[in-house]
Amino acid sequence: MFRGNHPARVDEKGRLKLPVEFKRPLTENYGSLFYITSKDGKVAEVYPLKEWEKIEEKLAAIPSFHPAKKKVMDRVNYYGQTAEIDAQGRLLLPQILRESANLMTDVVVFGMQNYLTVANHEDFKRNMESSPLTPEDEKELAGFGL
Repeated sequence: MFRGNHPARVDEKGRLKLPVEFKRPLTENYGSLFYITSKDGKVAEVYPLKEWEKIEEKLAAIPSFHPAKKKVMDRVNYYGQTAEIDAQGRLLLPQILRESANLMTDVVVFGMQNYLTVANHEDFKRNMESSPLTPEDEKELAGFGL
């Protein structure tokens, strides 16, 4: 279970140095292979390959001609690449995603239970401020027991 926010940097070659708080459990529980993608081009989603394969199994069960499946497959493949963590704990982010999501220097890495998200720090703060958690959101979440 990945949780919390850890600031990080993307170097000039596009490599994300994973925060140690995430690196250790990732490599101990999942190994060194990841699938890095996005559904919107605004944030990167870093899945341990084993977790991504579970999503692929679910996608495989949807008929190939389903329009929503086509949309999601187009996006996760357009932005996506398999990556292997190097000896220094770095992952190469796909160039097209780095440019689209502005992942060039200071980023935040969030634990999202079974995967990580990587966002431009300033863009993420601005988005949170412009889209606050509303009483309606809280009511919907309460329906799930939160």
